[in-house]
Amino acid sequence: MNAALPKPRDTVAVRSQLQDGGFVTVTATRRERAGRADIKCSAPGAPQLAARMAQVVHLARHTEARHDSRDQVVISIDRAPGHSARDWELAVVLADRAVRGLLALPRGVIANGWSAQWQIGRIDGHDVGSAAPGALRGGPGHLPHLGALTGQPDVAASVSSARAWFPLHSGGINDALCWVEVSVYPLAAGGTADEEAIAAPGLDGVRQQALRQVLAGARHFDGEKAARWRTTVRFGHDGFHGNSHELALVLADRLARGREFVPRGRIIASGASSAWHAGLVEPVEGLAPKCALIEREAQLGDRVLLPRAWEAGLPPGLQDALRAKGASLVCVERIGII
Repeated sequence: MNAALPKPRDTVAVRSQLQDGGFVTVTATRRERAGRADIKCSAPGAPQLAARMAQVVHLARHTEARHDSRDQVVISIDRAPGHSARDWELAVVLADRAVRGLLALPRGVIANGWSAQWQIGRIDGHDVGSAAPGALRGGPGHLPHLGALTGQPDVAASVSSARAWFPLHSGGINDALCWVEVSVYPLAAGGTADEEAIAAPGLDGVRQQALRQVLAGARHFDGEKAARWRTTVRFGHDGFHGNSHELALVLADRLARGREFVPRGRIIASGASSAWHAGLVEPVEGLAPKCALIEREAQLGDRVLLPRAWEAGLPPGLQDALRAKGASLVCVERIGII
């Protein structure tokens, strides 16, 4: 029989060793959320580091079986490590879990580790050469995944992820196809609203709320039960504007949940909707430049989906050009009927 975890402490501190032998201290506290953001991070004189700390925590929460948004967790680091340092990431993740009562840590614990795949619970490695005695070190041969801390199996296989691409057009040399990735993980039964279990690390509150409404509406259309998935959304580029990514977002989500046929290549889509709950796909701005970008970037096996309202105005020869590359094009007015 497993012993119950003790009542969570209101403040948890985890240290992380630096390459020069010094230490940073990560401190996590929790308080009633009261309408505030679920995670707030700070780093002295380093707003980009604070944003990365919040992103790491959001991603690492993806493989938690339950979603509880009643508390706000505030996490700080006492000084900024080097610009390229990432060994503090494990300390931030552990402090967040411990202060919420998901993990019992001894006082004075030291942790070093980083990952490019926190959203599936894996820890890729650590950088410190000679760690302090008793320190937790992430990576193969040490702490390979977060579940190992509590004797649980690696849940990476339970995470389903899929990507779709959309044309990112600004009229300059940076025009490109941008990917959106949706990862889903089964949630335990509970009363959490579906939208609350959707996170997009790196996006501001307004854009996160808009993204949640898109996915919740599209899932309503295909009959998805509420609170079935914990969902994490990532984008290949930050700082874009507009809503032309919505169709790609919805299709990536449908792929991840097994609701869409998997193409031989990529799904490339552009479109939005004011009524995703009805499955409608509506046009966006920039038909000509976006079609030109898609034609230039398409590859063998790609499936291109555009709004039906664009069909009459598609550039002459677009379909033939895509077919010559081994890609396909279809114009749709609803999702699920492709």
